[in-house]
Amino acid sequence: MSTEEPSPEELLKKIQVDDVLLQTVVTLVNLAGRRLTVQEEKDPAQAKKAIDAVRALLPLCPQEEVGPIKDALSQLQMVYVKETDERAKARSKIWTPPGSS
Repeated sequence: MSTEEPSPEELLKKIQVDDVLLQTVVTLVNLAGRRLTVQEEKDPAQAKKAIDAVRALLPLCPQEEVGPIKDALSQLQMVYVKETDERAKARSKIWTPPGSS
C-alpha cells in the first residue's frame, strides 16, 4: 500500500477559489491584528492596507462566511482608529506658550 503525495496539478484540481479567498482574508485579518497589537510589530500603515484589502475581498467571499469576517473587520477597524488616534494625540502634545497662537 503506497501513499504518494498528490502532484501539484492534482492539488490544483481540488482547490476552490472560495477556499483561497477565505484563507487570504483570514491571513490578512490576523496580520492586521498583529500589526496593531504586537508591540515589536506595530505598523498602523500595514494594518490599514490589510484592513482595506479585507474590505475589498469581502464581497467575493462565500455568503455563509461573511458574518464572522465582518465581526473581525469591525474589531480591527476600532483598534486601528484607537491606535492612530492615540498616536496623533501623542504628537500633538507640544506645549505652546499662552497668547502665541
